[in-house]
Amino acid sequence: MSDDLGLWFDPSKCLIAGEWVAPSGGQYLPLENPSTGEKIGQIARGTGADIDAAVAAAEAARHGPWGRMSAAERGRILMTLGRMVLERVDDLARIEALDVGKPLKQARADAVALARYMEFYGGAADKLHGETIPYLEGYTVYTLREPHGVTGHIVPWNYPMQIIGRSVGAALATGNACVLKPAEDACLTALAFAEMAKAAGLPDGALNVVPGLGSEAGAALTAHPGVHHISFTGSVATGVMVQEAAAKNVIPVTLELGGKSPQVVFEDADIPAALPFLVNAGIQNAGQTCSASSRILVQRAVYDQVVERMALRYDALKVGRAMDDLDVGPLISARQKNIVSGFIDKGADLQIAGQGQLVSAPNGGNYVRPTLFANVSPGHCLARDEIFGPVQVVIPFEDEEEAVAIANGTDYGLVASVWSQNGARQMRMAKRIRAGQIFINNYGAGGGVELPFGGMGKSGHGREKGFEAMYGFTVLKTVAAFHG
Repeated sequence: MSDDLGLWFDPSKCLIAGEWVAPSGGQYLPLENPSTGEKIGQIARGTGADIDAAVAAAEAARHGPWGRMSAAERGRILMTLGRMVLERVDDLARIEALDVGKPLKQARADAVALARYMEFYGGAADKLHGETIPYLEGYTVYTLREPHGVTGHIVPWNYPMQIIGRSVGAALATGNACVLKPAEDACLTALAFAEMAKAAGLPDGALNVVPGLGSEAGAALTAHPGVHHISFTGSVATGVMVQEAAAKNVIPVTLELGGKSPQVVFEDADIPAALPFLVNAGIQNAGQTCSASSRILVQRAVYDQVVERMALRYDALKVGRAMDDLDVGPLISARQKNIVSGFIDKGADLQIAGQGQLVSAPNGGNYVRPTLFANVSPGHCLARDEIFGPVQVVIPFEDEEEAVAIANGTDYGLVASVWSQNGARQMRMAKRIRAGQIFINNYGAGGGVELPFGGMGKSGHGREKGFEAMYGFTVLKTVAAFHG
């Protein structure tokens, strides 16, 4: 199995206390190639017993060499790990493409981003400072930022490398010991990262990885009394269960959940500059992105023009196997394909403005044609519900007031963008749209490792990326010394 995939690690094992071990229950889960539907291997089906062992290993690490290590030393290990990731970018991209189904160029960008996260958090590890607070005469008061202790990380299948980078990277930089539960649908790069972390010098137990089902290993991790912080990225429904489980142990949770992110295009926008962002932000990774821009709001004066130009781009999209490196790959699973196809069927009464073309799509693969719907009302399910597939709707609006009302007319608030040359309008819209990130005349800012990321409403709470993530992975302690 490992030879077929060209792996340098055994994907059927868990990493616990620095050792690759078989799952305690002796059970495994199939690993499928989304491009063909074929089984390409198996992964461990971790259980609560494996989570117990991983948490114990993390607890030992934070009281052992890892916990005694200086921030500068932690940073050096992360920087070394970043260099190792860069050296294996092509290998990581290949296995991510096979595992997730995303085109090679997108998988490669994710691997480069993983390296960048290690570089950023490696460099930031010794730069997270407390402060002194002026207080009463005779007192010196200062604050310290200390790690939570053992942190649990539940990572989804759509962007394993990027989400590991922004979550585990920040937690390790601040001195936490981590237990990572990757998604059962795609965990190869999580295991590859763990093997590389060992080689980079990360002490045993500082990072433990237990693959398995969310209902088993994931549930055990979120409810574990030895875990002091949970980071979860995934669906709203699962996020609610994660928060409920963590609440019983009264521990903080960072939730990055769904989205229905709008791009708002005004009549004075630079439309040629906007077009690539309007389309690419909706079809990247086959639309399986929490921050995907699935709603395009366009002022009526330029509505027909924007729809026509977006339709031309859609009609030119090529869909096929991940290794063929086309515009769009398959969805992660047959289940996801059925969900997205069901949404497209719900648009039977709408105008389909453009659709991508299947070029190299084996019958067993999980393919859908990227679909652009025009003249969609804000209340339609395609304009309100998260689809998690390559489907976009274009909605007309008259003025700023209506644009704001439509943009804020869902339960989500993750990302939004505003396209306009009017500076005052840019500022008004940025203040009024309810979202954790607002982009003006762009979308995504090239990934933005340094930029705090997170949502409002049902898109979750807490922030990842940048220094904000490091603040979230620490506890603030106040020391008040009376010296007379």
